[in-house]
Amino acid sequence: MFKVRTGVALVAALVALAACGGTDEAADKPAADGPRVLKLWHYEGADSAMGKAWAEAVKQFEASHPGVTVKFEAKAFEQIRQSASMILNSDEAPDVMEYNKGNATAGLLSKQGLLTDLTPEATKRGWDKLLGPSVQTTARYDERGVMGSGNWYGVPNYAEYVMVYYNKDAFKKAGVEVPTTFDEFTAVLDTFVKAGTTPIAVGGAEYPAQQIFYQLALSKAQRPWVDAFQLYKGKVDFKGPEFKYAADTFADWVKKGYIAKDSAGLKAEDMGVSFTGGKFPIMISGSWWYGRLASEIKDFEWGTFLWPGNTMSAGSSGNLWVVPENAENKDLAYDFIDITMKKDIQNLLGNSGGVPVAADTAAITDPKSKELIENFNKLSTSDGLAFYPDWPAPGYYDVLVAGVQNLINGTKTPDQVLDEIAGPYNENLADIGN
Repeated sequence: MFKVRTGVALVAALVALAACGGTDEAADKPAADGPRVLKLWHYEGADSAMGKAWAEAVKQFEASHPGVTVKFEAKAFEQIRQSASMILNSDEAPDVMEYNKGNATAGLLSKQGLLTDLTPEATKRGWDKLLGPSVQTTARYDERGVMGSGNWYGVPNYAEYVMVYYNKDAFKKAGVEVPTTFDEFTAVLDTFVKAGTTPIAVGGAEYPAQQIFYQLALSKAQRPWVDAFQLYKGKVDFKGPEFKYAADTFADWVKKGYIAKDSAGLKAEDMGVSFTGGKFPIMISGSWWYGRLASEIKDFEWGTFLWPGNTMSAGSSGNLWVVPENAENKDLAYDFIDITMKKDIQNLLGNSGGVPVAADTAAITDPKSKELIENFNKLSTSDGLAFYPDWPAPGYYDVLVAGVQNLINGTKTPDQVLDEIAGPYNENLADIGN
């Protein structure tokens, strides 16, 4: 999702140097005089793999651009998600920023003319050669704002996917093994419930719960269904076997005690903190948490595994570097993006718990990072990346949050929730002429 991507606010410092030079506000070329500032926004935690890699990229950018000030502003995922169109349509727009990928986000902004077409730079700098076809899907958008073809409006320098994080000590104490089938997975969940433990940490007020819902749908899905849902290549039946199973099973998981009934109001950060604190033995979320867990978990051993039984998982390229159409220093933005694609930055990202897109695999030495990347490769090489459930339509993130919250609270039946999420999706199809 989104990545997705985590809605975690970070603590960071502004990085500044004495500046000279200038910018022509109407073009990519620098003006003859005046101070130059690269305004950079992103929402990755300082301890995350991306945070570490991009901090190093800032250092390299400064070293290769003497006299330029880098002004970094820490943002929250939700903050950007909710206000991007308004900000990018003003003179407050940054020069380069991290933004969520997909039709409902980067696709919508590209359609609105708020993002710079990066196609010439992607070709000139070789980004189109570094990124494989499946990763490029989220970088390119057509005139409708639909991903997968058209011009480049963003550049991902990492990838991501949803997995199951687990507390190895808790599993050992409960006498359970890592499951390899879905039935084994539910048996593990039952064991914890019988011992009086709610097994899954969930954040129902943000993206985590809807991603569990999507994983359940994917357990009954094949690639044509994903293409129909995400790329509008066919009709989606919201009462069909995929979403029907997801809604019914999610509601059943709440009744069985796999998911806490009070999790509807919890955010992603609440979920992550509860897992790192050892309160829950399982957390189902994205690879963007990996570096942070590696830094913060001190009191127990932990590991990961792919969702048992699925051939596909929520996942894609990571979030995108985008350059707003109103950016004042586009040439500097292109240079910064290019640095994040360099081998040493990619290797650092990989060894810090991220999933790089252009690393030297032999340079990834951390055992946990190797496992993370190997599992991603299993998905990507078998066409197993299924994107994220909130991507198809603008505003769909909030629709899914509300729908899954209703499943947790039990305030609506699964069929009622499916009707609620079908409406906005089908309205969007009508709007784009599908």
